[in-house]
Amino acid sequence: MLSISRLCVYTNMLRPAHSAIVHNWINGSKSITMRSTRFGFQKYTTLSAIKKTDTFKIFNIVKSNRFNVRLCSNSPKPKSTKIVGYWLLGCSGMVFTAVVLGGVTRLTESGLSMVTWRLLGEKMPTTEDEWQAEFVKYQQYPEFKYKNREMTLSEFKWIWWTEFAHRSWGRAIGAVMLLPAAFFWARGYLDRPMKIRVGIYCLLLGAQGLMGWYMVKSGLEDRFQGPSDVPRVSQYRLAAHLALAFTLYAGLLAGALRVLRPFPKFATLTRPAELKTVTAFAHTVKAMAFFTAVSGAFVAGLDAGLVYNSFPKMGDFWLPNDILEFKPVLRNFTENPTTVQFDHRVLGTLTLAAATTLWLISRGKPLSPMARRVVNGVGLMAWLQVGMGIATLLWYVPTPLAAAHQSGSLALLTLAVWLTHEVKLLKYIPK
Repeated sequence: MLSISRLCVYTNMLRPAHSAIVHNWINGSKSITMRSTRFGFQKYTTLSAIKKTDTFKIFNIVKSNRFNVRLCSNSPKPKSTKIVGYWLLGCSGMVFTAVVLGGVTRLTESGLSMVTWRLLGEKMPTTEDEWQAEFVKYQQYPEFKYKNREMTLSEFKWIWWTEFAHRSWGRAIGAVMLLPAAFFWARGYLDRPMKIRVGIYCLLLGAQGLMGWYMVKSGLEDRFQGPSDVPRVSQYRLAAHLALAFTLYAGLLAGALRVLRPFPKFATLTRPAELKTVTAFAHTVKAMAFFTAVSGAFVAGLDAGLVYNSFPKMGDFWLPNDILEFKPVLRNFTENPTTVQFDHRVLGTLTLAAATTLWLISRGKPLSPMARRVVNGVGLMAWLQVGMGIATLLWYVPTPLAAAHQSGSLALLTLAVWLTHEVKLLKYIPK
């Protein structure tokens, strides 16, 4: 039998967000006052004539008074999902770190130092003979033959360790994602929507790892026969590898926010007119940050950051003469270093314009304090990111600054994803 103190009442007229039950004993009968409130309005329903000696049946009260009720049983409470949120947040942080390590690996040209790939990891050389054998393997491939013939064993060790750190971190992400996912799934911590999300995260992680090796293989192929060919990975595969990493990161972050800052369960999603422009520009900045970062992968893959090291003009021109030099024309957008750098400049400028506009139009909008702080962060990060990009270009792509620039793109995406979540929270009103 459920006690009346555990009866949660909602009236049909007001569909209140909160309800309270007050018990009073009057002249040997139990008077139950059910008070429902919403937006300052109140409705009282008093049920009397229930004697102490009578059997109290909730069904009879509900049937005669036409209440909508939710009965709170003594069944075990659902397992807390906060731990799932922190797990997803931790995984997203590890993916962020992997992107930074990948950028350093690319900038230091370390990615082709390990010429084999094994699912569970390569054996680390421990003796001088093992290091020499690993170096001999590297010498059989184009990067050493055409570019690094003067490299010493000590120099090879440095780039090998850089690539090894990147791969090992990727495998650590796999362990941190897959093992807890299996545990949470088996123990009932994941509801159906989260199970679908976690399944997609795991698929993206697997695709990311396979694409990483597929990318490295493109740099190990003996296809660099031209006089100006430089052994490097395919810019297409590099862009796909980075795009998968950004997609996985954004998904994990969005999933963590849904758990740690959840949408109200008993509320209705609305579309207030005053938030339409903020919502549109928040999603625009998120998309622009993503596509600008992917275009940056083409810049890195073609070393396009070294062709025009001036700003705002490219050399002496706003539009260089060789921008459409390749035939057919579409090849220029992914294979011509001049065009690729120009595209990245344009996308970066458009992203800055969208972020600045978002900040300006949000000034008079009814945002929460948290949303206000995040939108300020988006505006500030966009300007900082463009500043780092210009400095990277003018100083001929120094590794620390270029790595910070790549990290800045992910930081901007982080704030944009967070902002879209905060704005959506503002659209829920209690039922």
